[in-house]
Amino acid sequence: MNELGKTSQNSVASDQVSMIHIDDGSAGQRIDNFLLRICKGVPKSHIYRILRSGEVRVNKGRVDAKYRLAYGDVVRVPPVRVAQGSTEEFAGPVPAAHFDVLFEDEHLLVIDKPAGVAVHGGSGVAFGVIEQMREARPQGKFLELVHRLDRETSGILMLAKKRAALVGLHEQIRDNKMDKRYYACVHGEWSSDWGRRRAVKEPLHKYSTPEGERRVRVQQDGLPSHTVFNLVDRWPDYALLEAELKTGRTHQIRVHLAHLGLPIVGDAKYGDFALNKALARANARPGLKRMFLHAHRLRLTHPISGEPLQFDAPLPADCRSFIDQLNEMRDESAPRTAL
Repeated sequence: MNELGKTSQNSVASDQVSMIHIDDGSAGQRIDNFLLRICKGVPKSHIYRILRSGEVRVNKGRVDAKYRLAYGDVVRVPPVRVAQGSTEEFAGPVPAAHFDVLFEDEHLLVIDKPAGVAVHGGSGVAFGVIEQMREARPQGKFLELVHRLDRETSGILMLAKKRAALVGLHEQIRDNKMDKRYYACVHGEWSSDWGRRRAVKEPLHKYSTPEGERRVRVQQDGLPSHTVFNLVDRWPDYALLEAELKTGRTHQIRVHLAHLGLPIVGDAKYGDFALNKALARANARPGLKRMFLHAHRLRLTHPISGEPLQFDAPLPADCRSFIDQLNEMRDESAPRTAL
């Protein structure tokens, strides 16, 4: 196999050794995250395997997964195999896509992500928001996800256009200096004992199902997790809540609500599956064909200027329609006063 000269940092070939020269856009990034980004369609387990085996080299030396790249580093990437069964899925070009932009400057890009769109490729998904945004903005030297949203969650998603902005925003996330708010519509009865605010601090543990799917459950030796739920409105069998994330664990809102006995409407992993099926039927009333979880507000400090920022994303039309139907049904069931 012939070693190449300077190879693109957007992707690598799967059938030959690639030599990649690190520029400002990738300097400071961990080597494992860098490889996951450029090795499209390659299983994560394989990425870590070639790191452990020493097949990946930086400046001709071995490094571990936590190594942070420096400007001018030369990374040797061996031939890598695309996930079996996904060759066709990853073979075509990534289609460029445009999303509703809530804010943009030279450091940040904030969009309103629709439900059903993954934030990045992998695990059977050919591409996501980040790949599509890079394709739509080929002139951009750097574009990275600041955080993630589940595929079926809609709402505010931040991307960094400069490495310094990414580092600063990650510091705010680690120090719990971002105020993230979500709307969730749940099925069940909000207990009158809770008032209008309920804090949940149940620890969460990640595991895999026998089929290899990622799941999370409440488990006492899990990671500390904290969500605050505020009651916005209620109906017979349903409630609209605002969730405040105090920590950022995988599926945190979904699992904490399921633990309370208030599964999110339309949640295919932790929800009421019979209810979800009934709500998704044609002409169902109320009817909804997605998970009702929406990242609606984000407050933070600009990582470069220090300016306070707030972003708001309105409820999508399908979620607004579901709320409207609940309101109509409540009005219809209200007792009539005789004239």
